Amino acid sequence: MPDTDTTTFILIAVILAALGIATLVAFLLGRNDSIAVDAAVVKRFRAKLRVWWTMVAIFVIGSLIHWIGLVVLFSMVSFWALREFISMTPTRRGDHRTLFWIFFIFTPLQYILIGLGDEYYPFYSIMIPVYASLFIPARAAIAGDAKRFLERCAKIQAGLLVCVYSLSHAPALLDLQLVRTGGEPWTGSNVNLLMFFVLIAQLSLTLERVWSKLAGRHVIAPDINASRTWEGVLGAMMSTGVIAALLRWATPFFWWEALLMGVVVTAMASMGTLTMSAIKRDRGVTDTGTLVQGHAGILDQIDNICFAAPIFYHVTRFFFT
Repeated sequence: MPDTDTTTFILIAVILAALGIATLVAFLLGRNDSIAVDAAVVKRFRAKLRVWWTMVAIFVIGSLIHWIGLVVLFSMVSFWALREFISMTPTRRGDHRTLFWIFFIFTPLQYILIGLGDEYYPFYSIMIPVYASLFIPARAAIAGDAKRFLERCAKIQAGLLVCVYSLSHAPALLDLQLVRTGGEPWTGSNVNLLMFFVLIAQLSLTLERVWSKLAGRHVIAPDINASRTWEGVLGAMMSTGVIAALLRWATPFFWWEALLMGVVVTAMASMGTLTMSAIKRDRGVTDTGTLVQGHAGILDQIDNICFAAPIFYHVTRFFFT
């Protein structure tokens, strides 16, 4: 099982230093009225920094306790994100017992299987998309409520797939037996790889907003999210790829492999955020929740990670184990 090593603490120090510099910049922008910067942009940036500080603090604590602390942490995040998703998509009384099963049986069981190790991959890779997906409509049918039956079941299945199954692939990285290209065993900590993934997934969205502001011309889906542009996505893919390549020392990847991983994660993260925007637009809500003070809910913060985690996990598992 993976433990932290010296590289882990170096990576944490790099992240803390970058956050410290960003916080100082935000503080100076907030105090200097002579700088021509939109006050709303500064306010949003400072709110995002509070979210990042919170995420880093929780992540560091989970890493230092034990690797199992990270699995528990992700299970709690999944539980709350699923709660926000279900709250955003109203259900009927006949769904209550089905919801009990997905919250208190399938969600914990998925993370228990993750915690038991990679040898249980054949089970946790199909438990939710196969067995839970079959169980949900069957249990809903037993409740005897046929009104909007297919729609209700699809909503619950989608929430479980995105918030639990997809996100659980992130801590599943912790038990992979990693090797470099060529078969040489990698001696680093898997915690580094998990931190690398979360870092570039979060950075990609920030860089996408920056590129969209600077060079955005062609909006991807105006009726869903008018601020996301093709130029922003392409710029984020390039810049995130470069950052990923610079951080390759914390991973089993060579620089060009890390760059490609950054590009893939950025593409999937952008799709995840756009998909969640479509769901929120359909439900007529702005944010999925208010748990994170000043910056929406948990699901708003991790929708990019949820979509990128399975791809990152399976590419890593296929080529680097």
